[in-house]
Amino acid sequence: MKLLLGIDYGTGGCKVTTIDSEGRFVGEASTEYVTYHDHPLWSEQEPSDWWVALRTSLAKLASRGVDFGDVAALALDGSTHNAVLLDADYRPVRRTIMWTDQRATAECAALKAGWSEKIFSTCYQMPAPTWTLPQMMWLKGNEPEVLRKTEHVLFVKDYVRYLLTGHAATDYIEAQGTLFFDMKSNAWSEELVNLAGLKMGAMPAIIRPTDVVGAVTAKAAATTGLPEGIPVVCGSSDSAVEDYGAGAVEPGDLILKLATAGNVNSMTAEAHPHPKTLTYSHIVPGMWYSVSATNAAALCMRWLRDTFYANADGGGQGPSAYERIDAEAEMSPIGANGVFFHPYLQGERCPYWDPNLRASFSGLSISSTRGDFCRALMEGVAFSLRDCYGTLEEMRLPVKRIFLIGGGARSRLWSEIVANAFNRPVAVPVPGDASFGACLLAGTGVGIFSDVKDAVARCLHIDRTITPDADAARQYDRLFHCYRKIHDALAPVYRMRVAP
Repeated sequence: MKLLLGIDYGTGGCKVTTIDSEGRFVGEASTEYVTYHDHPLWSEQEPSDWWVALRTSLAKLASRGVDFGDVAALALDGSTHNAVLLDADYRPVRRTIMWTDQRATAECAALKAGWSEKIFSTCYQMPAPTWTLPQMMWLKGNEPEVLRKTEHVLFVKDYVRYLLTGHAATDYIEAQGTLFFDMKSNAWSEELVNLAGLKMGAMPAIIRPTDVVGAVTAKAAATTGLPEGIPVVCGSSDSAVEDYGAGAVEPGDLILKLATAGNVNSMTAEAHPHPKTLTYSHIVPGMWYSVSATNAAALCMRWLRDTFYANADGGGQGPSAYERIDAEAEMSPIGANGVFFHPYLQGERCPYWDPNLRASFSGLSISSTRGDFCRALMEGVAFSLRDCYGTLEEMRLPVKRIFLIGGGARSRLWSEIVANAFNRPVAVPVPGDASFGACLLAGTGVGIFSDVKDAVARCLHIDRTITPDADAARQYDRLFHCYRKIHDALAPVYRMRVAP
């Protein structure tokens, strides 16, 4: 039976997954890469690291018995808003500024003052440092030589796909993450591209997520181990692909995401632009989804691991660092013995859109344990997701089903905390992540599935459904209001601290 290969470029690493044409899991592998924080608020990645991570992940996958000669097609997805700036020969001219970067605060202030109405009506979003437009404006003011050298613009998964196929393009959902794409005309906005300091001729062609872009070249085959000639399907942004791959394909479906970032995504039959949310097209043609997103979710867990559990894996023997964190967190009761965590490690998007916010532990006492910190971190991220959901409630978007996805969903305890914090049943799909969704796009692109919904119907399964505990839900409702009051008290302090 032919295999399908999905390549996911998340914010923290590259994951590759293979399934067969009935959706049965065959194998997966992943490799982390570095995000550079050379200055406060900065987040950058080196494009060459993405290629190394792909080669490493594919080598791991092959070592686990996956035969790439059986692969019928592959597709990619990647974190969005991240412009890869290339010279005339498609060589990167600098590191890529990532969506988590918060440096472009002055540029956003200028855009809000003079361009907010134009941008919102054209792009369905409000200016914030996460978008490509203000990032490019920062470069125009601080590194103008970079934009002068830029002859081509791609995005993370598009750049890697170019290395695989020699063809440059992007899909319309990815383009919507720039703040210089016209939603109504489905084309680049020349006025906003020029405002960004980019050339219209540098912008890539727009195609569909299921379009076949090209095939693996001989050169790429020699360095990746993939056979030459495998069809390569475009793919899309990781958020769109993972929502789709998790089975959220009907209006009223809601995604809770515990990945590097945390998302609360509502699937809708039409666009619902709102100043406090992000609005994107869905993989299913004609559908849309509204995003309320926190900058740091599982990223907080990775920070905790790297900072306090760096040597906890014991060389691969015994429990992993994450398993140790789970075990210690489970020893702490609901409310973490009074300890609260606010996950603003990189400022914050929804619902505050405040790059000045900083993460904090509060409510500590002499009796606080490491387990209290671990549980407080899990609870704080869950509260941040609920905080995001408040905006969608204000918009009165219906909720019929809730799916929990992302690496954090692998933790039984964290999943239960989220279900109790929302006081709603939560389904955990399997595999249900972006790399799985990319596999489905690959199969759809080459005709193995009749359309994107057929792929989900044939391949997706629900691993478990978590029903909230009534008493725990009541406790978390009370604690959430305390969490909000702590935010309200500290927000003005952080604005004072970072003021020039």
